[in-house]
Formats: sequence, C-alpha cells, structure tokens
Amino acid sequence: MWKESFEPLNIFSNFRSEIVQIVEGLAADNALPQALDLSRIAVDVPREAAFGDLSTNAAMVLSKPAGMKPRDLAALLVEKMIDVEGVVSADVAGPGFINIRLEDAVWRRCLAEILAVGKAYGDSDIGGGEAVNVEFVSANPTGPLHIGHARGSVFGDVLASLFQKAGYAVTREYYINDAGTQVDVLARSVHLRYREALGDDIGDIPEGLYPGDYLQPVGAALADREGDRWKDATEAEWLLDIRAYAIDAMMALVREDLAALGVRQDVFTSERQLVEAGKVDAVLETLTGRDLIYTGVLEPPKGKKPDDWEPRPQTLFRAIEFGDEVDRPLKKSDGSWTYFASDIAYHQDKYARGFKTLIDVWGADHGGYVKRMTAATKAISEGAATLEVKICQIVKLLDKGEPVKMSKRAGTFVTLRDLIDEVGADVVRFIMLTRSNDAPLDFDLAKVTEQSRDNPVFYVQYAHARCHSVARMAADAFPELESRDDGAANLELLEDEAELALIKLMAQWPRIVESAAQAHEPHRIAYYLYDLAAAFHGLWTKGKEQSELRFIVENDVAHTAARLALVRGVRTVIASGLELMGVTPVEELR
Repeated sequence: MWKESFEPLNIFSNFRSEIVQIVEGLAADNALPQALDLSRIAVDVPREAAFGDLSTNAAMVLSKPAGMKPRDLAALLVEKMIDVEGVVSADVAGPGFINIRLEDAVWRRCLAEILAVGKAYGDSDIGGGEAVNVEFVSANPTGPLHIGHARGSVFGDVLASLFQKAGYAVTREYYINDAGTQVDVLARSVHLRYREALGDDIGDIPEGLYPGDYLQPVGAALADREGDRWKDATEAEWLLDIRAYAIDAMMALVREDLAALGVRQDVFTSERQLVEAGKVDAVLETLTGRDLIYTGVLEPPKGKKPDDWEPRPQTLFRAIEFGDEVDRPLKKSDGSWTYFASDIAYHQDKYARGFKTLIDVWGADHGGYVKRMTAATKAISEGAATLEVKICQIVKLLDKGEPVKMSKRAGTFVTLRDLIDEVGADVVRFIMLTRSNDAPLDFDLAKVTEQSRDNPVFYVQYAHARCHSVARMAADAFPELESRDDGAANLELLEDEAELALIKLMAQWPRIVESAAQAHEPHRIAYYLYDLAAAFHGLWTKGKEQSELRFIVENDVAHTAARLALVRGVRTVIASGLELMGVTPVEELR
C-alpha cells in the first residue's frame, strides 16, 4: 500500500521530490558534497515506453559538481531509489540517465485521484501567485478584428488560462493605440459615412480612408445622434469629437468580436490617456536623468539607403546598452513622440502596476520591433522586469485548399466574425492552437469541419462525446451503476496493458500543464488532448476486436464499473483540457 503522505496528483513532481530527498540524504552521509544545486533535476517520460515509466536526469546534471562520473553517480542513486515505495525497478541507461518502472497500483491510485479531484486535476501552484501581465490582440481601433487577430486572441487567452491553472496571478490586457494618425483617418472615414447617412452622395471612398462597409452603421448612428451638426463644419471643428466617438464605436465592435470568440480582457489601457496624463514625458524625463537619452545622428539603414534619408540630429534612446542593435529615435521630425516613446511609457505603466513578468503577443509584422522593446523594458525597470514577446505567424484561410476571398464588409480582409459565423468559436479556438505560434497556419474551412481523425477538434470532441455515450450505455445495461460512486469501483480489475497505458497518459496531464505554462506554449495542450483521444479511441477499437476488453462487459458489473471509472477519468481530463482552451466539451455529436 502507498504511504498516506504520498499524493500522486503530479506523479512527476512527487518522484522528483523523492530523488531530491535521496540526494540530500547522501549529502548528509557525506557520500555527496553538501549544497548541490538541485534545481535542474527533472523527472520525465522516457523516450520509449519499453524503457520504463519515468526517467530522471539527476545523475547527469549533478555529476560535475559532485565530482563523479554520471554512471557512477546514477548507480549510487539507483541503490536508494529501489527502496522507494511503488518502485519495481530502477536502471542506469546510456550516459547516466535513470529509468524507473512503477507498480501498477501507482497508476490505479492516479486514476482514483483524477476521479476524486475532477476537472481541478492538473491545477498547480508552481506560479506561487506571481503577477503576470499578458497583453494581446491590441489591434488598432480602426475596424473589426480579422483572422490574423483570431490567432493572437486565442493564443493570448489560453496562455493566460494556462498561467492561472499553474498558480500565477494573471491579468489579461488590451492596449488601445488611439493616439496616432490612424485614428484621425478613422475620424475622417466616419465623417464621410455620416454625410452619406444624411443623404450626401459621397461617391467612391477616397484613397487613404477606410473603405469597409462596417463604418456605415457608425456614420448612421452619429447622424441619428447629432443631426446635421457636423455636416458642413470644418474638420478642425469636428475632428476631436468624431474621433472620440469613432474610437468608442470601434472598441465596442472589438469587444463584441472578442466576446463571440470567448475572450474577455481584464484591462483596456488607452495610449491617448497615457500621453495626456503626461506619462510619456515623465518616463522619458527619468531616462534622461539616467543619461539614457541623448541627441545624436544615426547611421543610414543597412543595405540600400532610402531616397528621403538624411543625417539629422534626433532624440535617441540608448537601446544598444540593453541589447538592441542600434539606438532608437523617440521623436518624429515634427517634434511629436514616436510610437516607441509611447510604448516605453506603456510598459513603464505596467511595471509600476506591479508586473515584473510581461508577455506581449504580437502579429507577424512586428518582429523587427522586439529587440527595442525588450531593451526599453530592461531600462525602465533597471533590470527588474522581463518582457517576452510572442510572435503569432500568419494564418492562411483556405477552402478545399483554395484561398478564400476577402470580406466585402471589411473591404480588405476576412473578419474574425465571418470566421466564427462560418465554423463556430470552438473550432476557431482549437484549430488556432494546432501549431506553435511561431509557425504559419493553414485554416481550411473544409478540413476543420469534416468528421475524421485528420480534424483534431472533431477527434477530441468525439472522444469526449464517446465517453458520455459509454456511460449512457452502461446505465442501460446496469441501472445500479448510474448512482454508484466511482470510488466503489474495484480498479484492481484494470489489468490490461492498454488500460494501464491510458491511465499513464492521463497521469501526464499535470506535467503537461506545468511544462506548457513554463515554456509559454499553449499548443502543447492541443497536442496532448489529441494523443489522449487517440489512445482512448484505440482502446475502444481493441474492445470491438476482443470482447473481454469491452467497456461494458455482459453479466459482469464489477468489470464494467472499473472500466466505466477509466472512461470517466478520460472524460474528466479531456474536459479539463478543452475548458482550459476555452472550448466547450460536447456530450453528443450531431
């Protein structure tokens, strides 16, 4: 039996603790040096199942500071490890890895814990309540969100959920770029649609204005509210009021689009408000006092020199001192602040609010901006804060392999709402996580809606629905099981290698959550769920071929109860993973 103190909610971290205790015990006995750095010890899944259940690098990472050969140290650890309760064997492999095989009872205990804890299984405290700011979407408030924003929206939202499940205190944030020239263009575009609503023949949309039909209802609403007040007024008279009105209208549209995708931000920060509050001036004054801002002349860009380039004195930030390739300008030729200056103030504002871990999710066209912003974050926090920028590569929208035409409503792109209306928010969210954020993604409307193994969202949802189907059939075959607690099932009856393999895969869920959170890679969740679904479908198929392995065993309520507990464990983990992804687990597919 297991020790009462043993808690296999995360079997990997628990066995890591066992190994740490062994190393500390050896150090206390003077068999190893004192005060070894144990932070790099890891317990993982062996590369091949034949190697065992767990693998540790302890001897590899400790050998040099311990002054021993890795295999010699591994042999020393193995001597102690075989005495750990639940360990069947421990062997030294290769240059010094240790492979561990566990009793089957360990895995049955893991299943019991999954059933007892429910969807909270996989929750972790590795974050220790650390405050993390995840800023994502942050599209210019000039129109509806497009398919590219969909990827960043899902990535940022699920990354934030991962942090929460791993024990961090997370804030989801949207930065409104409402202080640049693009919002003046927006105001002019809305004024044109306003005049149209009042009956003016506006003809073709002039070049340089936003042509999308989405501005027609905005102009019409303005006409209803203001009448012809601004119709014949000069731009100087209406620009500020209509600009504020247009920004509010566009942000309302953005919020609606995000809500349709299941994304809700905690904080919306306005660039314009930062500027008007003097925060740009304040942070740059601070940097000037630290001699990090100076007047200088930049070298011409590498490669072909632009025709309009001229050497002129500029206000520059010493970005090179913080890892950038060149120093960066903070003022435009007209004396106004650059976007970079405002962005410095914005990140200073986040740091001042208590965030030392900052994550920005940007589109593929912002890759060249990363180094200057990470340099600025180091400067304004004097090294106390870290900024990681996650770039989401482009999404190609296809239908049966052919590119999808642009949206008429948007004028120049396919809107996020178009995509949601076509396939649903759950499909959009899942598919956006089927590739790493830094890899391009093809989103084929035909493939993401087909019912096949090649469609991961269907395949995982089918596994969850099939779990419910098994439960319904079990209740029909054995009505007494419907009210029976899973804890009453005799899990010792789960003896087949495929059944135990499925439990072992479920037991990896806490490790997947922690590793995905630490690596900032939410796509690992989608990959894991697909693998778990495949293993479950495989066991179901095996039961079709071998009647003794069916989930529902005729005239055998005990075996049926045990296998129903196994199925409910799968259902629990899949539901936990889908909800982490913001995808609704379905009980029945239609």
